[in-house]
Amino acid sequence: MNQNTGKTVLILGANSDVAKQSIKQYIEKGFSVIAASRNTESLDEFVSVNNLNLKVTVLAFDAVDFDSHRGFYDELPVKPHIVVYAAGFLVDNEKALKDFQGTQQMMMVNYMGAVSILNIIAADRENKNLERIIGLSSLSGVRGRKSNFVYGSTKAAFTTYLAGLRQELASRNIKVNALVIGYIRTKINPGLQLNESLIMEPDYVAKFIVNAGNSFTIVPHFKWKMIYLILKVLPENLVAKLP
Repeated sequence: MNQNTGKTVLILGANSDVAKQSIKQYIEKGFSVIAASRNTESLDEFVSVNNLNLKVTVLAFDAVDFDSHRGFYDELPVKPHIVVYAAGFLVDNEKALKDFQGTQQMMMVNYMGAVSILNIIAADRENKNLERIIGLSSLSGVRGRKSNFVYGSTKAAFTTYLAGLRQELASRNIKVNALVIGYIRTKINPGLQLNESLIMEPDYVAKFIVNAGNSFTIVPHFKWKMIYLILKVLPENLVAKLP
């Protein structure tokens, strides 16, 4: 039996497949979890089916309802030791180019909503519990590529925000991590033509969240680490030839 750490994790966007696996793994390590999502019914079912009721508190959180974020944070039953921003939204790049509504939703969920709530959390100097903030970003945000640059731009902005937030919170000894993730077998990408050898399972990615260390950038899986490093140094004329 794992010892109770007495610490609490707040997972924002807790309805994703990776977030749900993270809930299980945090509990295995002795944490209590506040799981927040717009779809609380699905979370309630997940908690019930997995007999997690004693360790998980489910709350409603809408990443794009910015005006509600202050009240949401102020009314938390306990201020968190760890915060994970896992909310995400994706539409196909071709659709995003033609329909700004989809682009706007990606901007609001992937970046604006994150900045809104994380600014509130980071600015609370009364919360002496806070030890770490983890944001789920993407390899799509490393370099602009014609196949996904609209979505990628929202993740690039989020990663840049997290990098600055890390510097801002360093004097308070609060760590900030950006999980830069490749393809995951998850409900966000059904029907996409993906390289099977590069697809990671949600529980595998969750291990990197739950065991985040001191490094700012965390890239799960050695294949994706290699792709990340190549993308960082690849000349622009070669990036332009990528799909």
